[in-house]
Amino acid sequence: MRPRALPLIVGLSLASLLLLDNATVWARAGSGGSRGSRSYSSPTTPSSPSSPSRVTTPPPASSQQPMQRPGMFGGLMGGIAGFALGGLLGSMLFGGMGGGGFGGGFGLLELLLIGGAVFFLFRMLRGRQAARAEPAYAGAGAGGASSYSSGGQSWSAGGGGAMLEAPPSETDLDRGIGHIRGMDASFDPIGFADWAKGTFSDVQVGIVKRDLSGVQDRLTPQEFARLQAQCDQLRGAGRTNRIERVRIGRAEMTEAWQESGQDWVTVYFAVSMVDYTVDDATGAVVEGSTTPADIEEYWTFTRPVGPKPWRLSAIQTA
Repeated sequence: MRPRALPLIVGLSLASLLLLDNATVWARAGSGGSRGSRSYSSPTTPSSPSSPSRVTTPPPASSQQPMQRPGMFGGLMGGIAGFALGGLLGSMLFGGMGGGGFGGGFGLLELLLIGGAVFFLFRMLRGRQAARAEPAYAGAGAGGASSYSSGGQSWSAGGGGAMLEAPPSETDLDRGIGHIRGMDASFDPIGFADWAKGTFSDVQVGIVKRDLSGVQDRLTPQEFARLQAQCDQLRGAGRTNRIERVRIGRAEMTEAWQESGQDWVTVYFAVSMVDYTVDDATGAVVEGSTTPADIEEYWTFTRPVGPKPWRLSAIQTA
């Protein structure tokens, strides 16, 4: 009994999936189409505008660690002073303190005089060296803080480190827009998003009429065939899709790129609308709801590179 029931369960499951698939077709413009090499990747989600990134920079090395001053016995002068000290020790060991002065060779007094002369010579040379290494900053403020300006942006760096405003890095969208503008300098992302809003509304009107010939020039041949087939299914089933109270809350470009001699742009839509399907014979609602619902979709448009007309090539539900 159970082995015979298994094929029946599988068949009912497949039938249910087919019915669900048809139900999604009997609605607004359904998902599908081509996005070039990105057809099987999720569209980039829109991001809210953010303030320029802020990074903390460490204080300059000179403020982190004071410059090491050479020791008394450092460098060349250290060698001379060491030599004098060695002479003093040698005199004490081998000349003895008994020489007592000038008559018996070098004594303690002579060595003290030589050591004093070496010390003052060392101090003089070290002072000159420090003056030569002293950095000079034009416009340096009090407390060692410096100010900088570059490209219309200014920031300050103090001795204890400062918060600096860094320009935002270039995004994939920025690079794509730059590539498109390389062949079409008049391309405007904001203006394009406004044009895309009109296309969104006009395509919905075509779905309601079950005839997309009015927007055929704004659809790729493949996308026109796909959406018109959806309209033909509605007509064949004796049903009509109703789309009312369309309010586009947000239309924002999220992707732009070039490939294989084509420009590609994706626009994110956040829309509130009433979307339902009725039976033509009875007028009864067979799918959807008569209350507004929020939807999010990504519409991708393409064209040959350059200032040519754009056409809708894909729709994806968020």
